[in-house]
Amino acid sequence: MPEAKNVLRQPLQPCSTDPMTGFYRDGCCRAGAEDYGLHLVCSIVTEEFLAFSKSRGNDLTTPVPEYDFPGLVPGDRWCLCVLRWKEAFEAGVAPQVVLGATHISTLEFVDLDDLQQFAVD
Repeated sequence: MPEAKNVLRQPLQPCSTDPMTGFYRDGCCRAGAEDYGLHLVCSIVTEEFLAFSKSRGNDLTTPVPEYDFPGLVPGDRWCLCVLRWKEAFEAGVAPQVVLGATHISTLEFVDLDDLQQFAVD
């Protein structure tokens, strides 16, 4: 299997292991056929984004142990669903992005220029 690439066309870097993120809970923002949400964008979540996500029906602050989900706090790095990040971007509440850990497939949905406005790397 070819090495995964990030939006900068470099090898995909890990997003977070504390908390452990990624659809596969391996620390990386990559997706497979079973990941309908496309958890591709490595973000640093903010209070504003967490409130926005909760208002859209996805509470990211409450732990869900059966899915190995610890609940997030502002400052955590997390692999977000690409369409949720795009929705937050369009609403003016997008969290920062770690480009080196954001999967190249994100570019099928979001412009690199838009991601770069929120880049921390």
